[in-house]
Amino acid sequence: MERKRISIVGIGLIGGSLAIQLHEKKISSKLMGVDASKEHEAKALELELVDEVLPLDEAIEQSDVVVLAIPVDLMTDLLPKVLDKVTHQIVLDLGSTKSQLIEAVKAHPKRGRYVATHPMWGTEYSGPAAAVRGAFENKAVIICNEEESDADAVAWVKQMYKKIGMHLLGMEARAHDLHAAYVSHISHITSFALANTVLEKEKEDQAIFELASAGFASTVRLAKSNPAMWVPIFLQNKEHVLDVLDEHIAQLKKFRTSIAEEKSSELKGLIEHANEIRRILK
Repeated sequence: MERKRISIVGIGLIGGSLAIQLHEKKISSKLMGVDASKEHEAKALELELVDEVLPLDEAIEQSDVVVLAIPVDLMTDLLPKVLDKVTHQIVLDLGSTKSQLIEAVKAHPKRGRYVATHPMWGTEYSGPAAAVRGAFENKAVIICNEEESDADAVAWVKQMYKKIGMHLLGMEARAHDLHAAYVSHISHITSFALANTVLEKEKEDQAIFELASAGFASTVRLAKSNPAMWVPIFLQNKEHVLDVLDEHIAQLKKFRTSIAEEKSSELKGLIEHANEIRRILK
């Protein structure tokens, strides 16, 4: 695979973790970072995630590939501006929602240079110091509406993801957003809501710390996630998020009713049905 000059716009958790892989797998000949935060830029240089930091226009001009790893609301505004400036460059994004982003550039004359992707990995932490080595290995990456992108751009992006250890899935953008709401976005909302419930009801920090089991800690882990990332995701994917949230609330009501009315067989049935997830998640 020919090494390329790559710019990463947004050198936080996701962008920084990708930078590590691009270095280690010898995919990049030079890695340039762009970030709105000077603190993030300095930390990325200190951690050697990137070789240098540049203003956006200079980074695009010096790159063969531009990777956008910023919150999805900012991405929708920035992507058309980046495509305005590209000539031969490949542009890809790592965002968690796709429909609005693809819609924003559907008529752009350089639309073919853009490849819409979503690597299915993340943690509750943020910033360049949170970057993880080997983060994307054995994880899925979704490539959306690839028929709208130039063949050479898609081919390079697929090769890059394979080289960092990901397996590829193709999906239409709206289908992607629907499935992401079911398997990712609702998990975060549930975690945020559970954390708020406990914080509201349990006023003793020490009691939470001392009594919280491993199960609680793992369930509420996502509540530490960055609101700058998740608020735009929920709002951009509003239709699907509300659909899955309504179903989740309905399921909670079933549990509440069966407990309130002491219907042990009904409660047992709800739990046994939930146990069927074992067939899918080992």
